[in-house]
Amino acid sequence: MTTSPSPTATPGATSASGNWPSWVTPELVAGRTLSFSELRTAGNWTFWLESRPDEEGRSVITARDPEGRIRDLIPPGYSVGTRVHEYGGGAWDVRLKEGAPQVVFSDRKRGGIWFSNGTTATQWAQAAETPEHRYADLTFDPLSEAVFCVRESHGEGTPVATLVHVQSNGSETVLVKGADFYAAPRPSPDGRFLAWFSWNDPAMPWTVTTLCVAPFDRTTGTLGPVTDLSGPKPCSIIEPCWSPDGTLYATSDASGRWTPIRFFHDDTGWHPHSLDGANAEIGLPHWVFGQRSMAPLLGNRLLALGIRHGLNHVLLEENGHWTDVSLGSPVNVTQPLEDGHFAWIDAPADAPAAIAMGRPGEACNRFRTSVTLPPGITKADIATPTPLTFPTANGAEAHALFYAPASSTSALQDGEKPPLVVMAHGGPTGRANPSFAFKVQWWTSRGFAVLDVNYRGSTGFGRAYREALDGQWGVADIEDCLAGVQAVLARGLADPARCVIRGSSAGGLTVLGALAQSDLFAAGTSLYGVTDLRALAEETHKFEARYLDGLIGPYPEDEAVYLKRSPITQAGGISVPVLFLHGGADRVVPLSQAESMRTKLEHSALHVYPEEAHGFRARDTIEDALQRELAFYQQVFGQ
Repeated sequence: MTTSPSPTATPGATSASGNWPSWVTPELVAGRTLSFSELRTAGNWTFWLESRPDEEGRSVITARDPEGRIRDLIPPGYSVGTRVHEYGGGAWDVRLKEGAPQVVFSDRKRGGIWFSNGTTATQWAQAAETPEHRYADLTFDPLSEAVFCVRESHGEGTPVATLVHVQSNGSETVLVKGADFYAAPRPSPDGRFLAWFSWNDPAMPWTVTTLCVAPFDRTTGTLGPVTDLSGPKPCSIIEPCWSPDGTLYATSDASGRWTPIRFFHDDTGWHPHSLDGANAEIGLPHWVFGQRSMAPLLGNRLLALGIRHGLNHVLLEENGHWTDVSLGSPVNVTQPLEDGHFAWIDAPADAPAAIAMGRPGEACNRFRTSVTLPPGITKADIATPTPLTFPTANGAEAHALFYAPASSTSALQDGEKPPLVVMAHGGPTGRANPSFAFKVQWWTSRGFAVLDVNYRGSTGFGRAYREALDGQWGVADIEDCLAGVQAVLARGLADPARCVIRGSSAGGLTVLGALAQSDLFAAGTSLYGVTDLRALAEETHKFEARYLDGLIGPYPEDEAVYLKRSPITQAGGISVPVLFLHGGADRVVPLSQAESMRTKLEHSALHVYPEEAHGFRARDTIEDALQRELAFYQQVFGQ
């Protein structure tokens, strides 16, 4: 059931909405906000990856020890990261040895594999120039000084993916090859088995994958006979992980949404048991390595992060039953500590993200916050989401999160309706996330309303909703954004003359298509967005080289459809101003996409950040992009 949100803010000063004085400064967003990801635990230690804009976006493995002290686990001058699949992820692992942490990681600029005890870094594997080796999904071998990982080799032609076992002396053994893509090499706790998943073009990891497990022969350093655990129905089966007692888990969407499966092993082989009944989707599209939606516990229990109606929930499976667990507002599955506590990245709707620990049903300790809000900020200054469900084309329903303007010092004037910023997420398998985000608060604190659309194709609503975009990208996503705006306007929640739309990457295509196909918007912003589908099919990197086969159709057979859906073909229908923001080093959506589109539009501007790739990381870039986009809308509105 949809709740109608209020369009009004707390009474106070009466500046025009869209121009309210705001506590959300560019410096607060870009200069002092840490980004947390990939939280893990071992013993009573908690570890996470921390990205620091004030250190030029450096990513650091950070730890909290059992006494509560926080420290870095890699030396200054190193930054964790990998360019496997261009999007990276999973570029590190950690273990305890004699009570002290050890880490292995790939360095964002140097590449290779590095080992660190927190003070020095020693190279285990080199990137090499020809072919260049990139490493991801690093996982310590539990029985030796080595790691299992994905290796992507770049020489002449198409990059080649393999699973490798890398020794501390740099020697590498190829364990598995032949598939187009590999992910999640996970050894069993006793080191006897290795599990992983793979996929081949034109499939994507959220469409059809293969889950495998094989014994690891330590005398030869090779794998024994491989067992395919994927099941009889083609599906996305991902995220293999092991319980402490050696039970294997994965999550499969063969039932219609990602659902955990428990695999028992005996002398007759591997035996699956589906853990359905959670009433939630447990799994995420594999855009980056290192994602974890499940945390197996002792006693055949499983903790999971489930998405239900677009919102995150902590779930516990025990003895065949699922229950909701009260453990803050996690963006990752909570991870157990030895003393009975759990740790997670806590991201509620009304407060910045933090690293937290606690027990079910108790107040959590948010001991490392991403940013400290200015003094005097109250709940009235922070916009929180209201889920909306609304009718869209062909009798379908779509979803969105609506945020009303929020301020303790400013209010809408009598009869005034706020301007509306519509957000189209990337992917397009991404999702509008209800967690606190400055990308929303930047606008709502200034008197804008925000509509963050979970158009068909988004994650968190099951496989059928995700597949509703198959063959319909550039159609269904645009229909849903337009239907969402109409639903908001019908409720009287925004000013119909002051609606704008913004989107990044795949969302940029949705933005430009919406501008060409409707007159609902006064302006739009494309951040490193797709404008030419033919060029994208011909120029993009290996991971997405066949992605459009499912979203549009096979190329070049369906070239006419690619042309019809491309914003660059629809440019004549765009009459409102458009702002393009793009990175000069973007290899996912090349800068030429924005440059070509810019020349087709009379009322447009392009700003290039030469050193940025796909997604903005540097402090100066983030600050400039925020201010540039705000000034653009204010100029459009005549403010």
